[in-house]
Amino acid sequence: MEYRNPVIPGFYPDPSAIRVGDTYYLVTSSFHFFPGVPLFESKDLVNWTQIGHVLTRASQLPLDRADSAGGIYAPTIRHHNGRFYMVTTNVTEGGNFYVWTDDIHGEWSDPVYVQQDGIDPSLFFEDGKAYFMSNGTDDRGEHGIVQCEIDIATGRKLTPARCIWKGTGGRFLESPHLYHIGQYYYLMASEGGTEYGHMVVYARGSSPYGPFESYAGNPVLTNRNLGGYLLQGCGHADLVDDPDGNWWMVHLGFRQLHEWVMHHITGREVNLAPVTFDADGWFTAGTDGTNRLTMETDRISGEVTQHPPKAVTFRNSAPGIEWCWMKNPRMEDYQLSAEAFRLRSSGIMLDDPKQAPTFLGIRQREMNGRLTVTVDVPEGEAGVTCYMTPEQHYELAVRRTEQGAEVFKRLHVGDLCVETGHTPVSGKVTLTIEGSAFVYRFKAQADGQEIDLGTAQTKYLSTEIAGNFTGVLLGLYAQGEAQDFAEFTDFSSEALLP
Repeated sequence: MEYRNPVIPGFYPDPSAIRVGDTYYLVTSSFHFFPGVPLFESKDLVNWTQIGHVLTRASQLPLDRADSAGGIYAPTIRHHNGRFYMVTTNVTEGGNFYVWTDDIHGEWSDPVYVQQDGIDPSLFFEDGKAYFMSNGTDDRGEHGIVQCEIDIATGRKLTPARCIWKGTGGRFLESPHLYHIGQYYYLMASEGGTEYGHMVVYARGSSPYGPFESYAGNPVLTNRNLGGYLLQGCGHADLVDDPDGNWWMVHLGFRQLHEWVMHHITGREVNLAPVTFDADGWFTAGTDGTNRLTMETDRISGEVTQHPPKAVTFRNSAPGIEWCWMKNPRMEDYQLSAEAFRLRSSGIMLDDPKQAPTFLGIRQREMNGRLTVTVDVPEGEAGVTCYMTPEQHYELAVRRTEQGAEVFKRLHVGDLCVETGHTPVSGKVTLTIEGSAFVYRFKAQADGQEIDLGTAQTKYLSTEIAGNFTGVLLGLYAQGEAQDFAEFTDFSSEALLP
């Protein structure tokens, strides 16, 4: 069959995947958004359904002190003796920890903390032992990929942490994972930074502690030399096998706005590449060590059809699944149903870098798309935001003052904040944002007329300018001085494939 990358589009970085029986499970980073660690399920590796989040309680995920680059980094999911484990780092509060569940569709435990530094932790189980690794500093002060054995019931270290590999010499060695395949232990990691120089590297050894011999063809996967190609930044990978014995790599990557425009707005996304082992036990990945937006494979049945992203409505989505909050929400400011989302301002603004505004958002999945929603604003301000960071976001909104209501557009780019298009309106207002690779177009309908509020360039919400690890979220929000709820109805967000 022919499949498209990314297999999970939008801001879902740092993927980790496992197979249990005939079903695959995958988790990704979530940073300062709540709930944390999106959880996906698949039967064929190319169609993924989000079944929830791993971290759904404030006791698991304190985010009050998290800024837009804080919170949850790089989770790893593993399965051992019938139990699922997810290990990650809350870089703002608590450090490295794992949670577990015996029911993948149920609740997960409270955090079990591991007193070992670094980020991008991973777990490996064998012969009754549980190994914990991260990119950090070992007990002798040596930096690299470090590993220790832990008591999986308590997180207590049973052995000193040891540096087991220093990589191949690339900068920012990260995302280690250990596998025992055949006669070798394979240690896979990434280097080059999670940007245009990102790459996947690996080594193999005869024990979980090595010594490890680097693959002569490293990097095993990278798109760093594919100039003029949309898919870039390939790295931070995990290996998973299928029931037929084939191996695959899930990894992050991002899509530029255009072949020659080095900006991306949909964040780091989940991509899939086939992995092939040679007779000597070394493996290669992708197409000559690169990955492509369109891949042909005979490993997936031709009867499988890859589905495009669904149009999101209030009825076919749910808060805490597709929808997420910024930091830990004040739930008394939200009244949510399949018919309407009602949001009340907390008095905190979208510009606030330290506190959580009243906000509920979904990931922007494609560059091309259309969002529409009808809003009724009895007081204060409410509307739609294309949100990247507190310093980089665009709004199409309705504000009610003593003089009446008005619809307007606001562009916040760094130190510049400009409002334009102020147009008096009455009653409910339908807001529409149409997205393309280069611009968002803002429109409103009210009082029987269509109001064109112009455009804004997408690149100013890109990672390259905003300097963030996330992607654009399309959010509903309420802010300003208001005691009453703004009501959002008839929501639809459709992502259009190019």
